[in-house]
Amino acid sequence: MHLCYFDENKHSPDNPYFFIGGLLIPDSKALEFEKTLAQIAFNFFGSSSLTVHNEFHGKELFHGKGIAKGRKMEDRVQVFRDVANFVTCNQIPVRLVCINVDRHRSKYAYPMPAYRLGLMLILERYCEYLDKVDDLGLVFGDYEADEVTSAVVDFSEYKSQGKTPMYSGRPLGRLLDTVYFTHSHHSRFLQVADLLVYMAGRYENMQSAPDKWHEKEVAAAWEKIKASGNVYIQRWP
Repeated sequence: MHLCYFDENKHSPDNPYFFIGGLLIPDSKALEFEKTLAQIAFNFFGSSSLTVHNEFHGKELFHGKGIAKGRKMEDRVQVFRDVANFVTCNQIPVRLVCINVDRHRSKYAYPMPAYRLGLMLILERYCEYLDKVDDLGLVFGDYEADEVTSAVVDFSEYKSQGKTPMYSGRPLGRLLDTVYFTHSHHSRFLQVADLLVYMAGRYENMQSAPDKWHEKEVAAAWEKIKASGNVYIQRWP
């Protein structure tokens, strides 16, 4: 069994790219991986408890806001480095979908909403990996109140119809039961998904090379993850 976690970013007029995705964890390694992430959390927060006060958020860590307000830049950057080491040393597969929302909307007369399309595509990517390793999976997402119901209904329909509705749609039979949603402060794995999506959203479509020290360091953490050979990003359209 694999546990599949995903989060997403928010596109804006200044950033038309919508990212969704995360990581897949073999259940046999879940306890070991949880201990590693708990140690990373303890090193930064002084506590490993799963509360909103001890939650990793990529945006807040990078900008020194929220839970990271007042923390030294070196300490904040170290979290990105530690997560990059966690992903690469354990050869954790990362799957992401990048949707250029402006191009998507201009290409289709009736474009599917970015979240709905992105979720469908990332479920396909998870199933591709599960086919490769001949295993089953459970899917967990960050709780978004306005998306949960439609996501669960869509997933149920894809399974009952035998495949996703794209022209090259694929079956999702390796994903069991439903899509489970929980608040990210209740799951370190969802928090890792948050950091992965944040780094991808920040650096995959960057127009110029990073110049500030912390920008270079976090970009290097992302490049290290990509260099592991376990990252696949689907771009749409």
